[in-house]
Amino acid sequence: MDQITFHYDTVLSDVHMFLPKARHLMTHLNHVGQPGVYHISTKIHPSAEHTMATPLEDVGKQVWRGAFLLADFILSEPTMFREATVLELGAGTGLTSIIMATIAKMVYCTDVGEDLLRMCKRNVTLNRHMVEPAGGEVRVRVLDWLQHDLCTDADVAFSWKKDEIADMYNNTSVILAADVCYDNDLTDGLFRTLHRLCTNFTHSCVIFISLEKRMNFTLKRMDVTCEAYNHFTVCLSQLQDLGNRQCRFRVEQLPSDFAQFFLYERVEQLELWKVTSTPLPREEAQPDS
Repeated sequence: MDQITFHYDTVLSDVHMFLPKARHLMTHLNHVGQPGVYHISTKIHPSAEHTMATPLEDVGKQVWRGAFLLADFILSEPTMFREATVLELGAGTGLTSIIMATIAKMVYCTDVGEDLLRMCKRNVTLNRHMVEPAGGEVRVRVLDWLQHDLCTDADVAFSWKKDEIADMYNNTSVILAADVCYDNDLTDGLFRTLHRLCTNFTHSCVIFISLEKRMNFTLKRMDVTCEAYNHFTVCLSQLQDLGNRQCRFRVEQLPSDFAQFFLYERVEQLELWKVTSTPLPREEAQPDS
């Protein structure tokens, strides 16, 4: 196995995906932890390309437990998602989108960074044998939470077509986000994106957000805290308070006692949140500020 070089900002993956009795050592990794093809131990055995060690800015190339928790929930509630149009934000390796596409009709699998999106596209291709027989489809597209508009520039890889944007806005009934709230600025961008999307929908939409509460000792507070999680809960509260303008938001935490299809440690710090957005009647809606 090649030696991995660790730097001050190297982040190690919590998850190593493999199939029992299959070659699952990190033989495909080079000295900077570049991705190899692995398999997930689960009843449906999808394949996935992912990275075991990355700099902080490339953690989307890793698979996190929140993605498995959300995938478990999807497989536990298939009737909820059957024939749905789904949008995943911050999809990373595409694991959750691929699982969703075995049930839903259309999944828009989105993230930023051409390298990451190409990895995601390769994973979608690797798993066509699961998705196509089920009648599902995954389209990998760029969606930057820090930008207001969707990219339609044909010269940009993974840009949107106009008919796809119309389909996404007209038909999306489910939005997914798995383990993406680890940076306050990105969390703010996520919630601004959720608010912008839902206030432009003419129909109700359900948002599922999974995350792992990671505790750290901070010199600032001289205590063990989870500041990223605290900021996430503040954003949830603010989103619910914003519901008096164009749509109403209802927030609830879901129990995590549903069936487990994947082999990973379902730690007590893993949480699943549900946000339901409902458009207000025109006479009740107020201009957004």
